[in-house]
Amino acid sequence: MHTISTSKIDLNTIKDILLNNKKIELSEEAKQNIVRCHDYLDKKMASQKEPIYGINTGFGSLCNVTIPNNDLEQLQKNLVMSHACGTGDEAPQEIVKLMLLLKVQALSYGKSAVQLQTVERLVDFFNHNILPVVYQQGSLGASGDLAPLAHLCLPLLGLGEVYYNGKKQSSESVLDELNLKPIQLKSKEGLALLNGTQFMIAYGVWCLLQTKKISYAADFIGTISLEAFDGRMDPFKPHIHTIRPHKGQMKTAENIRELLTGSELIQRKKEHVQDPYSFRCMPQVHGASKDTFDYVESVFLTEINSVTDNPTVFPDEDEIISGGNFHGQPLALALDFLTIALAELGNISERRTYQLISGTRGLPAFLVATPGLNSGFMIPQYTAASIVSQNKQYCTPASADSIVSSNGQEDHVSMGANAATKCFKVVENVQRILAIELFNASQAIEFRRPAKSSAKIEKVVSDFRTKVPFIEVDKVMYTEIENSLQFIKQYNF
Repeated sequence: MHTISTSKIDLNTIKDILLNNKKIELSEEAKQNIVRCHDYLDKKMASQKEPIYGINTGFGSLCNVTIPNNDLEQLQKNLVMSHACGTGDEAPQEIVKLMLLLKVQALSYGKSAVQLQTVERLVDFFNHNILPVVYQQGSLGASGDLAPLAHLCLPLLGLGEVYYNGKKQSSESVLDELNLKPIQLKSKEGLALLNGTQFMIAYGVWCLLQTKKISYAADFIGTISLEAFDGRMDPFKPHIHTIRPHKGQMKTAENIRELLTGSELIQRKKEHVQDPYSFRCMPQVHGASKDTFDYVESVFLTEINSVTDNPTVFPDEDEIISGGNFHGQPLALALDFLTIALAELGNISERRTYQLISGTRGLPAFLVATPGLNSGFMIPQYTAASIVSQNKQYCTPASADSIVSSNGQEDHVSMGANAATKCFKVVENVQRILAIELFNASQAIEFRRPAKSSAKIEKVVSDFRTKVPFIEVDKVMYTEIENSLQFIKQYNF
């Protein structure tokens, strides 16, 4: 059980909650904060005659339309229903579960004036794996993730659809099955639920969690390729990196040195004076991506532990402030940066694959003993090149775009949701590119026998061979690429 409180939550905690299928609960402090803020708003509404945005007014460019008191609950319900305009592919269920967790975290700070029972219902959804159907398209990433969060919260009202017990079904039927009554939204609640950045954050957190493994896997697979290519050790020696001490660069070189410890292949005399950049510059290229990952993580750690709905309610200061914390620009820029850094790991990986099949350094063309009759590993490189090219297209920054919405009231938007879904695709693509490199590198290193690499590298190659065989003659290859991909996803490098 993980207790949601005002203390900060980090990526390792989130990973632990998800991997171990932990349940969550609100701390007593969080409950008190939520109740106190909601009570404050009720009292404020009773005493204040001036309109308060989103509470007794319309939304967006309709902010100057005052809503009568007897319509305030309908106002909030109408907001959720009318904003559920998502379309396209469904967001993956692991993303939706993250959205629930992150929404509960944001509401627990007691600045959103929601009912305690509303937050507790979101907790129930998380704990019982009641996962709303959320669509990937529809958010501008500015007034928060309006459309995706509307879909996330429709089931609170008994509307929309959810996945429960392995199948998609109506929210109403699931609530009936569990004897749960739909939530009756009070003042400001719909806006508190829909204004927020949890769609962008969830995608970003998922990508960052995958990135931690991808980063080290790229070092490991690149080192296998280096050994298979009969590469040199010199570019990874410590003193060349201490004079340009970027943290990621130094860490990558350290990883490669550690992986090469005890290698017979790396120690033997080399005929060539230097290696191509895709091998020689792994510390600089992989390292720059590592530094980017660290920066992006710092941005997301701040966002995870923030209040991002609007207006924000401050009981202690006796203020209700309509501001812009829902604007996704910090996330949009960071997600675009993360996408580029990930794509570069794929870019340099494909170049190493290309070098391995090129018939140099004593390796046969396309890594088969009888090229011509056999095409060998010619076309897996094509596939990697295609994916790399697609990644380059995804690297066009979403954050550089903006479209005016809501009759000009929302005249600058972040497009952070588009940045988030692009980044998700690039994560998956880079895994595929690295899988193709490992497929090639493990084939190529067999042509160096009987010489051996380090114990660590030989162990991975041996384990890989239990899933993907050495290719003697042409065979159907797509199944082996898929087996290689599953190996990368499941293996503990």
